Amino acid sequence: MTFTRRKTDNWTTGVPGARWLKADLQIHTMDDLPGGMAKIPPGISGDPHSASTTRTYARMFLQSAASNGVRVLGLTPHSPRIDPAQDSSAVWQIVEEWNSGFDDDGVPFRETIYAVFPGFEPCLKDGRSGLHLLFLFDPEIGRTAYLKAFDLVMGGVTPWQDGQLQMSNRSSDQAFSDLQKFQNRECPRTQDGRLLWDYIVLAPHIDGEKGLLGAQKAQILRLFQHDGIAGLELGDHKLPDDTLRGRPWLKDGMATYRQTFLHSSDAYSVDEIGRRHVWIKLASPRIESLRQAFIASDSRVRLGYQRDANGNLSEIPDLPDVTMNNRPWLKSVSVSGKASFFGAGGGDDQDSHFNFSPDLTCVIGGSMTGKSTLLDGLRVHVNAQMPHDSSVLEQVEARGRTRFLGGSARVVLDCPGRDPTAAPHEQWPAIFYAQTELQRLAQSAGAVEDILARLVASETQDIMDREKRLSDLDGELSRASVRLGKLGGDVADAEQAAQRSQRAANELAAFSDAGLENLNRVSGELSRWQGSAQAATELASELDCLLDSLSAVDVPELDKDLAAALQTSELTEREADLQKRWDSVLRSLRNAKDELAEANAAIESITGVLGSHRDAVRVQMDRDLAALGLDGAKINQLQALTAQASLLGSYQEHAKEQSSALLRAERAFEALLKERRDIVEEQRSAFGRVMEVVHSQFDGRIVARRIDEGRKMTLDRFLRGLNQRGITRWWNDLPDDQRPTPDELLDKLVSGHLEDVEMSSAVSETFRVQLTPTRQREMAALRCPDDYALELRMDDGSHRPLSDLSGGQRVNLLLSLLLETDDDRPLVIDQPEDELDNRFMFETMIPALKRLKGRRQIIVATHNANIVVNGDADQVILLEATADHGHIACSGAIEEPDIRDAIVRTVDGGDEAFRLRRLKYGF
Repeated sequence: MTFTRRKTDNWTTGVPGARWLKADLQIHTMDDLPGGMAKIPPGISGDPHSASTTRTYARMFLQSAASNGVRVLGLTPHSPRIDPAQDSSAVWQIVEEWNSGFDDDGVPFRETIYAVFPGFEPCLKDGRSGLHLLFLFDPEIGRTAYLKAFDLVMGGVTPWQDGQLQMSNRSSDQAFSDLQKFQNRECPRTQDGRLLWDYIVLAPHIDGEKGLLGAQKAQILRLFQHDGIAGLELGDHKLPDDTLRGRPWLKDGMATYRQTFLHSSDAYSVDEIGRRHVWIKLASPRIESLRQAFIASDSRVRLGYQRDANGNLSEIPDLPDVTMNNRPWLKSVSVSGKASFFGAGGGDDQDSHFNFSPDLTCVIGGSMTGKSTLLDGLRVHVNAQMPHDSSVLEQVEARGRTRFLGGSARVVLDCPGRDPTAAPHEQWPAIFYAQTELQRLAQSAGAVEDILARLVASETQDIMDREKRLSDLDGELSRASVRLGKLGGDVADAEQAAQRSQRAANELAAFSDAGLENLNRVSGELSRWQGSAQAATELASELDCLLDSLSAVDVPELDKDLAAALQTSELTEREADLQKRWDSVLRSLRNAKDELAEANAAIESITGVLGSHRDAVRVQMDRDLAALGLDGAKINQLQALTAQASLLGSYQEHAKEQSSALLRAERAFEALLKERRDIVEEQRSAFGRVMEVVHSQFDGRIVARRIDEGRKMTLDRFLRGLNQRGITRWWNDLPDDQRPTPDELLDKLVSGHLEDVEMSSAVSETFRVQLTPTRQREMAALRCPDDYALELRMDDGSHRPLSDLSGGQRVNLLLSLLLETDDDRPLVIDQPEDELDNRFMFETMIPALKRLKGRRQIIVATHNANIVVNGDADQVILLEATADHGHIACSGAIEEPDIRDAIVRTVDGGDEAFRLRRLKYGF
């Protein structure tokens, strides 16, 4: 009976290329019911041999696996038949149900279970108690050949007898040989010559009585050194170190045959599926992919357990399956737009669609096919940090903006688990390194610190938080120093106003003590007499005018008639004599004028005496004021002084308020300085722990050391901003390691020992003049960040600073740190091999790339086959290009024939070059 696999794109659509899957490769089925250990799930009744019972069991089996998150199943009963007399097989029913069946929700089982490998666990004739091995096959073997293979391995022996498992009459060597012949004889081939199905052999419970290491030692060594065994199952409570302890030969043998450890459940009931498991990275649901995973176990196999604080095995927290953690990754990017280099898409749809693995993606292609354009374009599009070096920046900008994003190309990112409306860099916070950028990065201040900060995951977030707080404090202190300067001016103004008002009040008090009241009294009397004199003078003038007027009046004489008339009237003689009366008036006025003149003369004499008295009082007062240090002339400003003195209370209150505000600001400034000093010390302690990790992790090959306040850019800008030639020359002439810190410089200034920092007397004097209290506070607010120096151990055992290394050595060192960091941000590197030697690549870079799988997305554009093949790329993208446009020629996992051919052709020089190298090396 043949088997035709039904296709599903669900898995590659979810995660392009090879992907991590939870696997349980040792699961018994109800075919082992005769042994008494296998269990039929509750709810199943009826004849276990019947097709309906077997199908119900198969569905429950697959449902349990899916609910437990197990995506790869190895079906390994001791016998694939419940009854040797019949050909009904629960194993094969599970295979068929997986391939063609649907779960209760209508979803095909093949979309929830990635791979099902039918197999068996015979007991072979090796050692005293026999040897158990697991044989797993591609379902393409078909039901008939599968059952034949089991009978062949058993040598015709019935597996169960009276509930006891029977030993095969074949040894493991014989079983391997027979099975290989069987495959060669009966396995069809595909059109390209590949075998239609394959198989793999695993060694279960190796420390048990019937396990691989339970046989006699001579047999162990002979059996173990057999390349037919791909993986060794650890005991339930063991990790590799437990099994390898005291067995160096075992470690050597596993390295020779590229074998790996794994856990499995050895489940006899469906609810135990996945009880023990292993994480395996597969590019296809076939045995060959499983074999490749075991061969490359350092990058494709992860044990699912670690020891907890109590020494028990517990599941690892950092699951490698990207769909089960929150690490950021770019699944795909689409580029459209005819003006873009990738807008043509190699077809009529004007669209290029790039798929990336969450682990290692290698972008390959000939020269000018757009590898750098793709990476630089993504860098520009997501607004990632750009190169510090201007020439590298120019190249990245040209390729990214002009070629990749030309003509307002439309770029769409697919970053699973991220907000699609967020900014591109928030969706995909990748770190980029363009060609030659790593070499030049060694000259960038802060680059080493940033790499070190992300090296130890347990420290990274705290370091980043502290660095942000330090940056905030730098800003707060800068603003606080400016505010202190303003407050200082405000306090000075307020105090000056209060002092002026106080002086006015003091002067008024001194005037009073010096006889101001007496002077005012005398001056008042003088003023009154002077007023009387003025009034008399004015009255005399008025009398003169009146006399002149009266004298000009002519009193007429009486004629006879008028005189006769007056006589008949009753007028007295006096009243009738008008002339006499007029003359009397004139005489009276002239007498009054004379009296007034005499009175006025008397008043003038009195005012003269009073004026002399006032002058005498004033002279004495001036003498008294002079004795007090006051100017008597200010008595003329008495009104202004009085007004000024009246504001004394308000001025004093305002000065007090301003002084209090200044004091509070100074205390706040000091508190900020203390907080910053404390955080700097905490940061140094954290980096100290990181540097210990560096020393330990790299066994002293890389050494990191701290240079306290080694980056003096802020102080450099401050000193140059003084615009004093002597100070600038002094600063320029100092060696970097002798330049003082802001605190040291302030201390020397205050203590008067500027000569200790090599300042001449002339420069010191200029510096003292320039460093006003305001500028001293500005300097106190400055922070010179610590610098971190890296050193690489040379072959002679000496250590050489990063700045003294060659370009390739610099890249080696920085890449070592970048690849060993616990930072989970995606890392994108363009052609790192340009500066690397193959020794570093094999000893450091490639092992690191493998360790990062399941932890961090890496995208590398490369011409180097070692990175692609030995790095075990999970996704390969081959680019081709015309003069104006690039396109994706093919993409996929490294196991796929098209991708394998593309790698050989593009980065290995073709089949002939590959064959010639093998011949020359004598392989």
